[in-house]
Amino acid sequence: MKNSTKQETVLVTGGSGFIGIYCILQLLKAGYTVKTTLRSLSRKDEVLALLKEAGIQSFDKLEFVEADLTTDLNWNKAVTGCTYVLHVASPFPAGEPTDANELIVPARDGALRVLKAARDAGVKRVVLTSSFAAIGYSKNPKDHIFTEKDWTDPELTDRAYIKSKTIAEKAAWDFISSEGGGMELSVINPVGVFGPALGKDYSTSIGLVKGLLDGHIQETLPFTFGVVDVRDVAAIHLLAMTQPAAGGERFLATASGIMSLYEVAELIRKEKPALAGNIADLQPLDESLYIAMSNQKAQQLLGWQPRSKEEAILASVDSLSN
Repeated sequence: MKNSTKQETVLVTGGSGFIGIYCILQLLKAGYTVKTTLRSLSRKDEVLALLKEAGIQSFDKLEFVEADLTTDLNWNKAVTGCTYVLHVASPFPAGEPTDANELIVPARDGALRVLKAARDAGVKRVVLTSSFAAIGYSKNPKDHIFTEKDWTDPELTDRAYIKSKTIAEKAAWDFISSEGGGMELSVINPVGVFGPALGKDYSTSIGLVKGLLDGHIQETLPFTFGVVDVRDVAAIHLLAMTQPAAGGERFLATASGIMSLYEVAELIRKEKPALAGNIADLQPLDESLYIAMSNQKAQQLLGWQPRSKEEAILASVDSLSN
């Protein structure tokens, strides 16, 4: 990073979340001043403890602001003085809500709330954390390679999380084109986020690894998924924040290749046999269930180089067993 970055302040929304905390970690290590929002400041000490465990020794350049995506309170305070905003915070439930709007409304309105406050404060660029959910759930995946050009049609799915991420991302792009002023937007669309869990707030994806290790998952679930390491997700946020070419672009964040739970189980058996005692005997998936996706845009435009899917999975296993 250039020395000039040392004078810049970055807001990370949702600082206690799995991706948020890694973004804070990498920003502080790169010398930025960081502000982060928490729904409740009661979690501040927990975040500080996790950052300390990850190697941060000084917190002079870190400030916490209490702000919730469902209200306007404190968002102006949060963005004041910031050059960049990483809008990472978004609801991601373990289960399906009874009403899809429980997810859609805070995801969409929260993104717009952050974008409006950022625009009014003169922020240069916002990087929004979207999801592969906004890319990969409309086209028939057979013989198709998913890229950033693909969009999920929210009318074609009844899954609230997929709807919420798609609607929120579309609303963000619409806002930038109609009301954004000179502010820029970049969007990151991660697949299943794995890697080392710092605390209890790890991703739903890592919950799958835990379910395998604990023996709670007894059969191969009928889907395949992309894998990306959380450290690489944070890194691509920082690249999208500063690289001129990233303005107005979305980036599919995935390691190369696809996995099923059967393959995750077999990887753990092979590489971490001492931890595989409770893993059930799963069956391989039919090849027709495999999807394909490309990370070429992020590699070519940003110089992003993600870890392998195997390294990301095994890092999750190691952190869960510590």
